[in-house]
Amino acid sequence: MTTAASRASATAFAPASVGNVGVGFDILGHTVAALGDRVRATRRAGPGVAIRAITGVYVDLPLEAARNTAGMAVLAMQQDLELPYGFDLEIEKGIPLGSGLGGSAASAVAGVVAAAALVDEHLDRTQLLKYAMQGEAVASGSVHVDNIAPSLFGGLVLTVGIDNPFVKQIPVPELIRCVLVHPHMVLPTRAAREILSKMVPLSDVIWQQANLAGFLAGCFSGDLALIRESLLDVVIEPQRQALIPGFIEVKQAALAAGALGSSISGAGPTVFAWSDEADAEKVRVAMVEAFARHGLESDSWISTIDRAGARVVGD
Repeated sequence: MTTAASRASATAFAPASVGNVGVGFDILGHTVAALGDRVRATRRAGPGVAIRAITGVYVDLPLEAARNTAGMAVLAMQQDLELPYGFDLEIEKGIPLGSGLGGSAASAVAGVVAAAALVDEHLDRTQLLKYAMQGEAVASGSVHVDNIAPSLFGGLVLTVGIDNPFVKQIPVPELIRCVLVHPHMVLPTRAAREILSKMVPLSDVIWQQANLAGFLAGCFSGDLALIRESLLDVVIEPQRQALIPGFIEVKQAALAAGALGSSISGAGPTVFAWSDEADAEKVRVAMVEAFARHGLESDSWISTIDRAGARVVGD
């Protein structure tokens, strides 16, 4: 068995993710098995982090480590552990930038998982989460975990706390599928966060709390009717929907085709829907056609919500 001390390089894969899942702004997210990012880390003699290459679906990203999500995450780890050695990184982007599918988070997660495989001491996933959070902050301007935690741990994940995060994987009924439709446009996370109001009516807070509780209870009990009733975002979605042309029609099309619920994936513009496996293809087609009526071509996927998070996939 290869040990960290004897290993010169490691490549890690981190899956894409749906942040917020509608009702859990900044605290709830789940993996998307269909796509993700890869990072190859190589140990080098001197401290620090250098990004040697960026390839894949989007390459116009900073090469300076402190300005790159993967670079900053690994740099945070290297500095916190006071490692006498550093890392060279090669990043392969499989997630479109500004898609609302956790691309910046996946790069940060893949970076720390790959680098951790080359560290002589064992690092648990909560430690890696904290380093990845510092990388994610480079892209979004704030620290939040709704994409990082599922990408790292896998499955549907609830994260409580920032300084000392507590991560809980939530069971999902076996027949549930997540339908994702990504219109061909870019919506930067920073821009989508900047439009949010700091004030929310108390009635909406109570409604959203009930929806979050009902959604989680429905997942734990396998109650699809409760999930359908609860998967409704009354706080963030109404503020962001204007940023996505045709969003209201796309959501209505998903529900009419049988979806349990539909909302914005992360900051958008990707729209997701939860569906029974039998209705998933109808839901996907309806959402794609609705975007097309607003002049937007799109990519689409039907994904399971499994527990496969980030992992080392090679040298």
